[in-house]
Amino acid sequence: MRRIGVIAQVLLLLGILMAWVTTTIAEESPTLPPIECPLRKAGIDRTKLKPFEEVEKYIAFLERADRAKWQKPDDVVKALELKGAELVVDLGAGSGYFTFRLSKALPKGGVIAIDTQPEMVRHVHRKVITGEWPNVRAQVGKADDPGLPSDADLVFVCDVLLHVPKKTEWLKKIYSEMQAGARLVLIDFREGNLPEGPPEAIKVPKSEVLRMCKEAGFKLKEDRSDMLPYQNFLVFEKR
Repeated sequence: MRRIGVIAQVLLLLGILMAWVTTTIAEESPTLPPIECPLRKAGIDRTKLKPFEEVEKYIAFLERADRAKWQKPDDVVKALELKGAELVVDLGAGSGYFTFRLSKALPKGGVIAIDTQPEMVRHVHRKVITGEWPNVRAQVGKADDPGLPSDADLVFVCDVLLHVPKKTEWLKKIYSEMQAGARLVLIDFREGNLPEGPPEAIKVPKSEVLRMCKEAGFKLKEDRSDMLPYQNFLVFEKR
């Protein structure tokens, strides 16, 4: 009987602890909705996802240690000059390489990690449900419609534009879903024979990026390309 009583006390304490954690997460992330499975919400059949080994290999590639030497993620986040309470969208978030760095810079804000690959969304979501990242949510996006929240203050896009089939239409859709005054950050590999990056044939020239963004309605606010050795770093604003 005594043992049963001890077990009951332990279960009670665990219940109190879980309630405290849930309350704390809710209080710390007032800008984000409750955590729910993004794959279920998007109607994704999880039995048809790519093999685990294949996904893990790709994540390891994205998270490789030497990437930080030229991607300079901490410097990039610092250059965004976030005040800490904004809502940021990491569009094409992948493994969350920038997602969780952005999260640290937004103690009173939030990050929505959107990706068209459900495997990447699942990876980010699994980290979120640990409770360590209360201000992050993962979301499955569509190739032709990112599905941005209307109150996003900044949309962050790194190494994604070159993979988009209909780039101008995609940028126009992003523009239509953003609020006035919000910023769009585009980071993509510049032209030339570089030791890092995709094949030259699929790179998007900087002049073309500027043209498409202007056509979509964006105004160039800042060019920070001098910060990165292999990539253009452009900041636009919705007028």
